[in-house]
Amino acid sequence: MSNGKYDVIVVGGGIAGIATALELVEKGRKVLLIDRDEEKNFGGLAKESFGGMFFVDSPQQRKAKIRDNADLAYQDWCRFAEFGADDHIPRQWARTYIERSVPDILEKVTARGVSFMPVVNWVERGQYQPGNSVPRFHMVWGTGHRLAVTYRDALNACRATGLITLLFRAKVTDLVREGGAVTGVAGVLEETGEAFEYCAPITVLATGGINGNDAKIRENWSADWGGEPPETLLNGSHKYADGVLHDRVRALGGQVTHMDLAWDYAAGVHHPRPRKPRHGLSLVPTKSSLWMDARGRRFGPEPLVSGYDTFELVRRVCQQDHKYSWAILNLKIALKELAISGAEFNPAIRDRKLFSFLRTILFGNKPLVTDMLDHCVDFVTASSVPELAEKMNALGGGIPIDAEGMEADIRTYDAQFDRPASLRNDEQIRRLTHLRQYRGDRVRMCKAQKILDPKALPLIAIRQFVISRKSLGGMQTDLEGQVLNQAGAPLEGLYAVGEAAGFGGGGVHGKRALEGTFLGGCMLTSLYAAKSILKKVG
Repeated sequence: MSNGKYDVIVVGGGIAGIATALELVEKGRKVLLIDRDEEKNFGGLAKESFGGMFFVDSPQQRKAKIRDNADLAYQDWCRFAEFGADDHIPRQWARTYIERSVPDILEKVTARGVSFMPVVNWVERGQYQPGNSVPRFHMVWGTGHRLAVTYRDALNACRATGLITLLFRAKVTDLVREGGAVTGVAGVLEETGEAFEYCAPITVLATGGINGNDAKIRENWSADWGGEPPETLLNGSHKYADGVLHDRVRALGGQVTHMDLAWDYAAGVHHPRPRKPRHGLSLVPTKSSLWMDARGRRFGPEPLVSGYDTFELVRRVCQQDHKYSWAILNLKIALKELAISGAEFNPAIRDRKLFSFLRTILFGNKPLVTDMLDHCVDFVTASSVPELAEKMNALGGGIPIDAEGMEADIRTYDAQFDRPASLRNDEQIRRLTHLRQYRGDRVRMCKAQKILDPKALPLIAIRQFVISRKSLGGMQTDLEGQVLNQAGAPLEGLYAVGEAAGFGGGGVHGKRALEGTFLGGCMLTSLYAAKSILKKVG
């Protein structure tokens, strides 16, 4: 199969690829967008995401009297990232993101009709490395689904102009090169096996990372997490994020960096209705539960509490011989605090149903809890600790639950609440008190809740696995999105955007993300790549 004439080929139909193509088509350029997935999934992982975006000194922050500025945000970013001495380009991308997050991301997406919830969430506050000094996580009203569909529909509306051609179920396997420049792509149609080759002066790779490929995750496992990766690694990435074109870029002399850095989560569970191999869901960990190790004993001496450093949570879980964990809670905590990241399990936000959303805040998310209890293999319930331990053991995992030790840990924790608040000397309770001082957390948290409260039963145990999510490394790009070679010069004709580019520069986040910078990074890199391409294909 051969091609018509195109100004640009975009490989990948996620939000970064769609946004790049839309910028180009609206300026009159002829674009071919190739995606491996079915058309019904056009929009990629962003369409399934929670939809948080990181902004600095936004209107939402100002209205809430949250004082933020670029210098403070850059300081937070660099400390959390722990950049290496040679990470000059990632630092440049980080500074650019921070300084331009409002005009180049927030204002661009709101101009297309995307809005944000008024309360700014405060995540990744930092534990040993200071993180977000102030709340910066802005939730799209409609989740990532709303963002992806808005851009997808805008691009689809351009099809009548003849400037955009969409090719689905097509796997790009190679880059075509001529005279030192990338001049197109080659691959096969998934359904027929027919080979194709398309040529254009510019090719943009928007193919995501490597986290859909179990072998590549294990091959690139971070030394900071220690030893071998977990036996069970759930997949929270796109099933076609396989890293094939990362290998091809490297073979052409392109710089692919920091592939050992990834953004994984420590609280993954099996999807009750899987649509891909190892399909996992990332829980938003309940803060009032007890985080237990594989034996059912509380992590210590410092307990695990989410909201501070996701990287550190994964590290602590992976320090065990059996690299999984348990959350121990009760029904009252689950109804108030249990949440799952993504659009699928947040229909009230996804569908922008305000009263339904407020009802879940006030009365708990009973449909979600019921669904997980009834259909997720990693959830078990019981009326007593011995019964709970028996059911936890029945799930398997390689190590028996220490039922007596688990009950002792729970009772020791619960006894703290029998004291006056001023005498509660438990690190988790101190953190809960700190978290509840911010209204964005307070409305989603229980207050002084015991685990063995008879009025809050049954008990619930959730088996939690590490779930792979994002590649923090990728193809190194300059501030125009051009892929760089080993000497630091652009590979002529080749650009990368979004996760394929490590969300900018081959590793803009360093070791840790301040969260909300993934969707934001897709939007920023696509805009800057499009601006550069427009100058070259005038």
